[in-house]
Amino acid sequence: MASVHESLYFNPMMTNGVVHANVFGIKDWVTPYKIAVLVLLNEMGRTGEGAVSLMERRRLNQLLLPLLQGPDITLSKLYKLIEESCPQLANSVQIRIKLMAEGELKDMEQFFDDLSDSFSGTEPEVHKTSVVGLFLRHMILAYSKLSFSQVFKLYTALQQYFQNGEKKTVEDADMELTNREEGERKMEKEELDVSIREEEVSCSGPLSQKQAEFFLSQQASLLKNDETKALTPASLQKELNNLLKFNPDFAEAHYLSYLNNLRVQDVFSSTHSLLHYFDRLILTGAESKSNGEEGYGRSLRYAALNLAALHCRFGHYQQAELALQEAIRIAQESNDHVCLQHCLSWLYVLGQKRSDSYVLLEHSVKKAVHFGLPYLASLGIQSLVQQRAFAGKTANKLMDALKDSDLLHWKHSLSELIDISIAQKTAIWRLYGRSTMALQQAQMLLSMNSLESVNAGVQQNNTESFAVALCHLAELHAEQGCFAAASEVLKHLKERFPPNSQHAQLWMLCDQKIQFDRAMNDGKYHLADSLVTGITALNSIEGVYRKAIVLQAQNQMSEAHKLLQKLLIHCQKIRNTEMVISVLLSVAELYWRSSSPTIALPVLLQALALSKEYRLQYLASETVLNLAFAQLILGIPEQALSLLHMAIEPILADGAVLDKGRAMFLVAKCQVASAASYDPPKKAEALEAAIENLNEAKNYFAKVDCKEQIRDVVYFQARLYHTLGKTQERNRCAMLFRQLHQELPSHGVPLINHL
Repeated sequence: MASVHESLYFNPMMTNGVVHANVFGIKDWVTPYKIAVLVLLNEMGRTGEGAVSLMERRRLNQLLLPLLQGPDITLSKLYKLIEESCPQLANSVQIRIKLMAEGELKDMEQFFDDLSDSFSGTEPEVHKTSVVGLFLRHMILAYSKLSFSQVFKLYTALQQYFQNGEKKTVEDADMELTNREEGERKMEKEELDVSIREEEVSCSGPLSQKQAEFFLSQQASLLKNDETKALTPASLQKELNNLLKFNPDFAEAHYLSYLNNLRVQDVFSSTHSLLHYFDRLILTGAESKSNGEEGYGRSLRYAALNLAALHCRFGHYQQAELALQEAIRIAQESNDHVCLQHCLSWLYVLGQKRSDSYVLLEHSVKKAVHFGLPYLASLGIQSLVQQRAFAGKTANKLMDALKDSDLLHWKHSLSELIDISIAQKTAIWRLYGRSTMALQQAQMLLSMNSLESVNAGVQQNNTESFAVALCHLAELHAEQGCFAAASEVLKHLKERFPPNSQHAQLWMLCDQKIQFDRAMNDGKYHLADSLVTGITALNSIEGVYRKAIVLQAQNQMSEAHKLLQKLLIHCQKIRNTEMVISVLLSVAELYWRSSSPTIALPVLLQALALSKEYRLQYLASETVLNLAFAQLILGIPEQALSLLHMAIEPILADGAVLDKGRAMFLVAKCQVASAASYDPPKKAEALEAAIENLNEAKNYFAKVDCKEQIRDVVYFQARLYHTLGKTQERNRCAMLFRQLHQELPSHGVPLINHL
């Protein structure tokens, strides 16, 4: 019978030193690496308390759990880990393994016989029910079930394992001697190559069930919380394929493969892995054991629900709706209210562009609270808040609703949703034009995440909410002219979210927009035009809008007008109010740059009505600035100045530096135009005040390196100084204007000529 079991279940991976002992239901087997770990445990038991310090003992205890649960590693890497914790013990382990490998087979037999002594006595070294005790008992039992041929192959594998480890140790020592004088850069590269090779060797054979479960849970946790510390998509897929080669019915491995394929946006492979996961879940009977006869149907309905979510993620809304209908049908047949609640939430996601979608969402929140599903209830509240924000509800009502959802988060310890809530508050404050409040909320989120650590030293700061907060921070700093700080934030984002990670598109778009704004400020329109392609690939609406801005700056008015009109119709159709207002402002600017300010007035009034209706304070202030400029061109500077006094406070408090400069420049123009009819003493006083405002505007423009606006300011200052008879100041401004005018092309922007 032994030979029959051997032929059926024994997979002789002897080249990698793996002896499979799953013949009698043991879910573990003996490998040369595990023999080395057993030697470490034995030496720890034999070493007295005085020989090892308390700190070394503590470091060894912390090292044991990953050694017991993790995959096999090479002997040289194991020596290095032990040496970092306790150099004395590392030497003892190395000598013990050397004696066993260079001795005879009976030495290994004697070693396993002596392991049982660890449990004997009134005060045993190891308790049978402890983690170490269970590991020892599993290894002793697995070794005792091996046949003689398997024991001999195991000993041969141990000798090969030892020889490879010794060879690696010698190579590392030689490398250290020869390369010590060549610097550290080459050494780091070699160490990186060695670690990669070791990782490939360590996982080349089959893992035990415990090792596989630990590996899968660890990688899944890293993918959720800190993707940069997980294996790369290619490496992880290689390990998963290796796992599935030895156990094709391992359902959890298929699910991790599904998550891994989502990282690289591979729709075919992710769908394939997801379907395989639920197929294996049904075949293995795991669901049926825990849920009785309902297990089969439960797997089917949640398979359809997950498939709907997958299609929705990739934008396949028709396929998602079909899969969702299937999930609803099966859930209704089984009377599964929890599954139906999830389906209801996804129905809102698929139909959120409809005008009556808020009714569906409110119903979903009520049902989730009724069935005791705080996670779904909170997500529903936050979706409702987001929808109401776009609908123009007041900020105090939205914050009250978010406060109610925060109570749910703290009550049920939903830390992930706390992060999402704070990130949403940041976005809402920016939408309403309150940059100071947005900055405060973003910094609060970053402070909270830096304190909340997860197992294995993972920080929960690689989630989407963290990326959103950092992108807001980068944009806010760039708006204030702090480009060095913004680039530092973006550098941190690139480290935390590499280009192949799932949230990398957030910082990519943010980076492209900041570069575009800097290029436009600097008058480098050809560079800005080259950035439009990258922005369009990440956000088509934003890309078309920026393309129109570049065309307008290059005086291609007809092309810009056509593009803006198409974009306006599209944004009105999808109800993107914020972009509609921005497009209307650009259209109005195009009209007054084409010397048609009267046509621009109705467009600006339409933009002002929309911004007031949806409570977009900052866009409303920007619209008022444009209205004031149109009135100035029409020759009514007094009304323009009164309008400016209404709008300038929000801009100076929360506006971007560029908008602050434009506002102060416009104030100075209105002051000069209004002073045309004043008495000479009063006129001189008004011109002095205008010069002070121009100095302030120039400082704002200098912060964002906006040379074109600085050129206009110094030209205007030179005219004012000439009127006041200040020759020296006039000549200084004229010289600055000449330098800038030679650097930059002239675009015919109308300046105020009557003083």
